Amino acid sequence: MLGWFQALMPKEERFFELFAQHAAVVHAGAVALEALFQGGDRIEHFCRVIFEREAEADEITRQSLTAVRRTFITPFDRTDIQDLVSSLDDSIDQMNKTAKLIALYEVKSFDLQMREMAAIAPVVAKLVQDAMPLLANIGKNGAQLHRLTEQIIVQEEKSDQLHDTGRKALFLSHRNGNAMDFIIGAEIYDHLEKVIDRFEDVANEISALVTDHL
Repeated sequence: MLGWFQALMPKEERFFELFAQHAAVVHAGAVALEALFQGGDRIEHFCRVIFEREAEADEITRQSLTAVRRTFITPFDRTDIQDLVSSLDDSIDQMNKTAKLIALYEVKSFDLQMREMAAIAPVVAKLVQDAMPLLANIGKNGAQLHRLTEQIIVQEEKSDQLHDTGRKALFLSHRNGNAMDFIIGAEIYDHLEKVIDRFEDVANEISALVTDHL
C-alpha cells in the first residue's frame, strides 16, 4: 500500500540535473575569477562575468529549493540537498564578493600568490563539477567521489599555504610604505582564501552524503 501511495506522489527527477547546472555555473565563475586575477584592462569584464554567473546560480538555487519543498520523494534527505545546494551557492557568492571588492578599490594588478590562489578556484570547481553526476549512484561511485573530495582538500591546503606566504610577503613589502595598499591586499587574500574554503565545504557535504549512503 505504501509503495502504491508513494508512486502517486510528486517525484522530482531534476535534482541531479540541477546539481550539474549549478556546478557548471560555479565552474564558469571560477574560470572568470582566475582570468580576473591576471589583471590588465579586462578586469571590469571578468567582474561582470562573475556577477552574471552569481545571478544564474541564485536562480538555480531557487529552483532546487522549490523542488525540495514540493517533492514527496527526494533522492537524499531534504536537509542534505539543501546543505549541498547552499554550499555550492556560497562558493559563487564568495567569488562575487571578491570581484566586488576589486571593483570597489579599483585594483589593477595582483601579487603572484594571489594569482596562484585564484588559479586553484577552477581546479576545485572542476572537481566539484565532476562529482555531481556521480551522486546519482553513490553506491557505485563512492570510491571515486571520495578521491575527488580528497583532491579538493589537497588544493585547499595549498591555498592556505599561499595565503600565509602571500600575506607575509605583502607585509614585508609595505611595512615601511603605504598602509592602505597593505590593508586592501590583505583583504583580497582573505577573500580568496574564503573562496577555496567554500569549495572545501562542498567537498564536506559530498563526503557526508557518501558516508550516509554506503
